[in-house]
Amino acid sequence: MLHEGETIQENELPLSHEADVKNKSLDACPALVLNADFKPLSYFPLSLWSWQDVIKAVYLKRVIVVEEYDKIVHSTTSQIRLPSVISLKEYIAPGAHPSFTRFNLFLRDRFTCQYCGFMAGNGRELTFDHVIPRRLGGRTSWQNITAACPACNLKKGGRTPQEAHMNIRTKPYRPTLYDLQNIGRSYPPNYLHESWRDFLYWDSELDR
Repeated sequence: MLHEGETIQENELPLSHEADVKNKSLDACPALVLNADFKPLSYFPLSLWSWQDVIKAVYLKRVIVVEEYDKIVHSTTSQIRLPSVISLKEYIAPGAHPSFTRFNLFLRDRFTCQYCGFMAGNGRELTFDHVIPRRLGGRTSWQNITAACPACNLKKGGRTPQEAHMNIRTKPYRPTLYDLQNIGRSYPPNYLHESWRDFLYWDSELDR
């Protein structure tokens, strides 16, 4: 266990261990953060903490170390295996509804234009559209905002979908946090450490 005031030094790792981890830096070793019920705090984006935040939380006894990397970090007088999965000691109750943000809106609509079906992947090629235009009293709310590609947004302009002769694929709605968590499972990150897999459930085909 680390003691107050001690510093962590990566360059004190044994040479054999450095070879074993293929010279990965500590920054490439985040920890998966679970709630006290051992479920991820978030699926998309995946709830990950940096190694610095993890070590601090361990020192303050706010988390339980569930799994560890083979990598060891050293202070001036002690050493600790770097946690790869941690669980909060106190349960954080999620809110019923997520914040109304551009990212959450795109996630609700699966990063897809709701007029033409264009899939943007990371959402950078999407914008948002007022289904009922503001000139007609349309509000900026979950129930009136939808994801749209720039071409469809320009085509629709300040008209309603009916006026523009454009069909909307999914009627806008206010999602629950549970809705977004479920949708987020469809987008597993490119990298998953093997120690995380028992705590994650992605919408992908099982290995045969």
